[in-house]
Amino acid sequence: MATQGASPILLTEMSTVTSFAITTILLIPALSYLYVLLRRDYDDFLSLGPGGTPSTPLGYLRIKILSFFALRDPCRAAPVPPNLRPQRGYLSMSTLPVRAGPRPRVRGIAPHRQMTQRGPPNIFNALAMRLQALAAYERNGLALGTSCFEKHSTGLFCVSPVLRTCAGEVCHAHGSDGSLHLTLHPADAAAVLASGWGERHPLAKGGWLSRFVPAGFIMVYAPRDEVELEVVMQIILASAWWVGGRIPRPAGEGAVESRKPFTAVGLVPDSEGDNSADWAARPCQTTSSMVHRS
Repeated sequence: MATQGASPILLTEMSTVTSFAITTILLIPALSYLYVLLRRDYDDFLSLGPGGTPSTPLGYLRIKILSFFALRDPCRAAPVPPNLRPQRGYLSMSTLPVRAGPRPRVRGIAPHRQMTQRGPPNIFNALAMRLQALAAYERNGLALGTSCFEKHSTGLFCVSPVLRTCAGEVCHAHGSDGSLHLTLHPADAAAVLASGWGERHPLAKGGWLSRFVPAGFIMVYAPRDEVELEVVMQIILASAWWVGGRIPRPAGEGAVESRKPFTAVGLVPDSEGDNSADWAARPCQTTSSMVHRS
């Protein structure tokens, strides 16, 4: 045979080259498949549009890392800390009707978007006008500006907030889908989740994640008609009450109501599970005939 007279060193080198060639041949399909998966995932990230995270590879990597700490079930309410004052929120189940139909499909972390059941343009325009009316009444202590969280949409802010949020932001609305993000008292957030009007932001767990969003940060689904718009406005008032310490009113609807000072001690990190490897937020796992009725 041709190799019988070859030296041991040459045989070793030939074996090494052969092994390298085989390994390379086997890795090429695997690496190609991995690239296709990553490219598709990155394109899905870009498809959510502009948001608080830059639409760049670095922004994508940041969200991938944060996804490992995201909530497993964004429709599971966080408990009200026992030493939080007040214990009760602005909303109540008696005044907050159940949202008709199933929950919409929601994806992403930042951006965090509603993919189905999006609100019609006329309802979104009506929502924008209602927010403008709240900000126009000087006694409300509210103002409009570019969202501190979203960076690409208009936000409603408290001029003198009593709760620490991003620059005192009460809420912001997304023109792409009609949904909103806002911050609520834990009891109000629980009422919104239970009645099917929204879900928690995937990073709204408190602790070190509060550097991104507050513990009570939730998405409110896009109102689909005038009736739902009225409900959403009540939720916005609840957010203004929690962030700003008083209930705003449109001009001509009476005095602005203040609430007693509260103690935010006890807003501890939510121990609800995490370890989601999918950058797109996990769907709600809460199953309730009340919430999911058709």
